[in-house]
Amino acid sequence: MTEVHLVEHAPAKLVSLPGAAGRALAASRIVDAVPDPYEPGLWRLRAGSKVGAVALDVPGGGTVRLRITPKVSVGRLFFLLGYSLDPRGWRDGTVDLAGHDGLLPAFAHAVERQTDRALRQGLLQGYRSTEATAFVVRGRIREAEQIRRRYGAPLPAEIAYDEFTTDIAENRILRAAVERLLRLPGVPRTVRLRLMHQRARLADVTPPVRGQAMPGWRPNRLNARYHNALRLAGIVLDGASAEHQAGGLRMNGFLFDMNKLFEDFVCVALRESLTAHGGYTSMQADNIYLDEDDAIRMRPDLVWYGDSGAPMAVADAKYKAGKPKGYPDADLYQMLAYCTALGLKEGHLVYAKGYAPHAGHVVRHSGIALHQHALDLGQDPRDLLLAVSALAERLVGA
Repeated sequence: MTEVHLVEHAPAKLVSLPGAAGRALAASRIVDAVPDPYEPGLWRLRAGSKVGAVALDVPGGGTVRLRITPKVSVGRLFFLLGYSLDPRGWRDGTVDLAGHDGLLPAFAHAVERQTDRALRQGLLQGYRSTEATAFVVRGRIREAEQIRRRYGAPLPAEIAYDEFTTDIAENRILRAAVERLLRLPGVPRTVRLRLMHQRARLADVTPPVRGQAMPGWRPNRLNARYHNALRLAGIVLDGASAEHQAGGLRMNGFLFDMNKLFEDFVCVALRESLTAHGGYTSMQADNIYLDEDDAIRMRPDLVWYGDSGAPMAVADAKYKAGKPKGYPDADLYQMLAYCTALGLKEGHLVYAKGYAPHAGHVVRHSGIALHQHALDLGQDPRDLLLAVSALAERLVGA
């Protein structure tokens, strides 16, 4: 087994790897992997914005275990995540990480603790629609199915009924997340034992079927004690999408996209700050077009509309590594297109902390001002939210 440890967006690292292992990493597209042109057996590996842990089964034998550490602390990552999911109900300290500084161990511990808290009062029950073939009529007869399958015979009957059970979407999602974590390498033994206990509590719930979509759920008063656990479980199940088989390469792990995390946090925090100024915000708006024929669709991360419904400000979040000379020019072209389509004179790009704290550019012959802001994710959560509030004031004054 070969183990590789990288840091998100760090300079390329030279690693000694067998050729098959290096090619497996390159094929996975999780990291940039190219053979060193001067030293046989050495590969240049560079991680992008995906963090987490993955085990790759190399065709022909062997396994590569890849661990990518985020630049921000795990505790800060959970704050960004928690605020994005529930800005009013989930703040710093909601999840106890018990000193785990690795992303996967911390997530596994957090899911287990939140699942334990959710199930402390017993498993949630609810009504589930069920269709069955039975010799005792219960609920209603599915007449069309009865005729199609039984040709008019009265029994057995094709029936449909609502069953009050623990085998509902909320419990199935929790069980799926627990089962998923138990299959991942790198979960600490103590956490694994507690996860096995949670699986035993969910033993009467339908186990997940690989490849089958998870049922949906909606937050309400009845499942309030499940909310945090379900949100974390959803992240685990989404991050487990690294598991697949293509071209003889099998991956099993948990990956988290820092691009999406930063984008979600910035948009949600701006939306909360802009609430005091009236109007409404649209995130990932899909009804904006660049051309008159509505053929070129654009999706800015956030558009703030005034009470009249007219667009007042536009912002886009970019989790990118800054260059010594500034931010990428392509982002400016994209923001210029947003401003042109929306009829705005100012546009705002928001980056994770880079080389420049703020830059402004006025476009020739148009008068459109493009602003580039930087948020320092390493600062205290309270100061980070204050920085977003100050940014919202800039948008309002645009």
